[in-house]
Amino acid sequence: MTRQHIKKGCIHVYTGNGKGKTTAALGLALRAIGHGYRVFMLQFMKGSKEYGEVQAAEKYLPDLIVVQSGLETFVDKENPSRADIDLARRGLETARKVLREGHYDLVILDEINVAVDFGLITLEEVLELMRIKPEHVELVLTGRYAHPEIIKAADVATEMTLINHPYYSGVEAREGIEY
Repeated sequence: MTRQHIKKGCIHVYTGNGKGKTTAALGLALRAIGHGYRVFMLQFMKGSKEYGEVQAAEKYLPDLIVVQSGLETFVDKENPSRADIDLARRGLETARKVLREGHYDLVILDEINVAVDFGLITLEEVLELMRIKPEHVELVLTGRYAHPEIIKAADVATEMTLINHPYYSGVEAREGIEY
């Protein structure tokens, strides 16, 4: 039996300083999997297996492949390490390969906007990824600081706005909720 593909894949950008960019992308992934689609998520600047989505994919979601391309530590924007840069470049190559092969119906490039803002990869490289996306692939780019050219090239652009957050009341990041 031949698996169906998405007929016309769009490009989504989820950006802004509010919570929910990765969560929105994962919601879309769950919906796609429910309809029999295959999903690939590449997480730039993340390298910890403690993220709930990584654990859930490994345990319960064989049609959601999550690959991380970062260290377990935060990236210093003013002075990224050689490893931070190398891992982002490796992630970029993986994204190119995945898009060119067209095996996945939904490709999520998590935190790619931040990787551009931090200078780990270039704006032009991301625009190239958007251009080489096969017709049947839905592409999602997440992260704060989306460049205006990325937003302009997208079919869907959503800005998450922070209005309130438990952190302001002294509540630390909670396992299963924030990560």
